[in-house]
Amino acid sequence: MEDNSNNPDQNSSNKEQDERTSKLNPTMPPVRAAFLAVIGVFILYQFGGGILMLLIFGLDLENADMNAVRLLTMGGQILLILFPALWLAKSIYEDVSTIIRVRVPNWKEFAVFTIGLIILVPLLQNYLYIQNFLISKLAELSPFFSDIKYLLDEADKYIEKTYTDILVANNFIELILIVFVVAITPSICEEVFFRGFVQKSFELQMRPWLAIFITSAFFALYHFNPYGLLALGALGVYFGFSAYLSNSIFIPMVLHFINNFSQVMIFHLFGAEDFLETDIIYDGAFESQIISFLLLLILFSTFIYYVKKHYPTIKGEKDDLSKLRS
Repeated sequence: MEDNSNNPDQNSSNKEQDERTSKLNPTMPPVRAAFLAVIGVFILYQFGGGILMLLIFGLDLENADMNAVRLLTMGGQILLILFPALWLAKSIYEDVSTIIRVRVPNWKEFAVFTIGLIILVPLLQNYLYIQNFLISKLAELSPFFSDIKYLLDEADKYIEKTYTDILVANNFIELILIVFVVAITPSICEEVFFRGFVQKSFELQMRPWLAIFITSAFFALYHFNPYGLLALGALGVYFGFSAYLSNSIFIPMVLHFINNFSQVMIFHLFGAEDFLETDIIYDGAFESQIISFLLLLILFSTFIYYVKKHYPTIKGEKDDLSKLRS
């Protein structure tokens, strides 16, 4: 076991964590609270929501009224994710606003993190192309990987079907409802739960980056997207980074909304076939995707370095950001 008694940086970090925790006066260890919340809300939302769906619509979900399904989906996120997050924050901590990160940032903070998202999205698209190409090649070379790819494809087909049904709009009113279901509601409910209660609870007893990565892993797993798992995790890391650095839940909310809203718009502009396609057909573009991925990765890494270094100026304060350790 490592002795940290002679490590002033570690001792200082531990002291700061203890001070933050004591001010909130939690009724249980924050890390335990975070894990219990993740497990409890997962069971409540995935299984409880599924049972509720079956009770209302029965087994014939394909013929259910899609607007009713959308409303139930939206209501499920509010009742089974947002409300539990707020209830847990109120029950376990004295100051809910601190745990949820209720702080209104300035426009520069929103703008800077939006620029980062604009860089990150094509970076992740490049990654997905490379990932799916390599999976296809491995499936051609090995029966084992071929079986894995078959399972991934079957799960992906189900997700595509569900997602397409929710996104298809027959009129403008339905499109507005879809925006609420896919973009507005998740950006509020999921961010309050993940970047608010869960990540903040982890931060009280962990290093910030560890708290961000663990929260992002759960965030990705919650979405049941086999091909998009790592990309969703990376997106969650960026949302978590923005929440930690800004200490505002509103920035990851806006980023989440922009990401989901852009998906809705792209779907309706370009259609389902191109938007949800995961099969890769080699057309000589793999090398260009690698180059593009590396260039965007360098650009994004430079952006993160710049934001970490200059955020006090962007925020309009002179905060000590030394606590954000890699």
